[in-house]
Amino acid sequence: MIQLVAFLGNYGKEYEKTRHNTAWQFADSLPFYSRLNWSNKFQGQIASLDYSEFVNLASNAYSELSKNGEGPNVPKNAPSKIFFLKPETYMNLSGQSIGEVCQFYKIKPEEVLVVHDELEMNPGFFSLKFSGGLAGHNGLRSTKGVLGTPDFFRLRFGIGKPANVNIADYVLSNFSKDEAITMSIVYEKAGFCLAKTLLASEPSRLTSQWGKVNVNA
Repeated sequence: MIQLVAFLGNYGKEYEKTRHNTAWQFADSLPFYSRLNWSNKFQGQIASLDYSEFVNLASNAYSELSKNGEGPNVPKNAPSKIFFLKPETYMNLSGQSIGEVCQFYKIKPEEVLVVHDELEMNPGFFSLKFSGGLAGHNGLRSTKGVLGTPDFFRLRFGIGKPANVNIADYVLSNFSKDEAITMSIVYEKAGFCLAKTLLASEPSRLTSQWGKVNVNA
């Protein structure tokens, strides 16, 4: 099961609304975000929830998780806590922060979910996957380098990849007004996906269902 959710982004006011900070924007949109008490550790901001508390918060936020008026079952292999991390190393060194958390709490790579922006999908799409290539993403490259494997989960948010535009400038640009509206819809639906993933005893089984979701479909 997932024990650590790492939201990749760049620290600083100037980066808050950029495409590269999609994961942090998503984190801020989560219905239980206000219940997270963040502290400055492990080269980033980290928070945790007791698993039982997360179950209750998720059930209240997403009625689809409840069955016959009852909340979801707690898996037998559920962790005692779920950790949430915003590395503040800047994107290219994200793995340093993730690695410190994993080492301290003895979290395995396959128990990590990295949330990040994805150039190979357009705004309006998100995707849950396990392992695979890095698609040139420096935050993923850093994470793989520190963990020693690409075998961790990813929740990817499409930001598009226009032709004839400098990629570095593009990922550090803000969403247009229409794109920002689309992303707010994406974050809402992806929040439910995240809750389902954190409640799953075998999250890999969800990758086919959430492999590539178009919120405009």
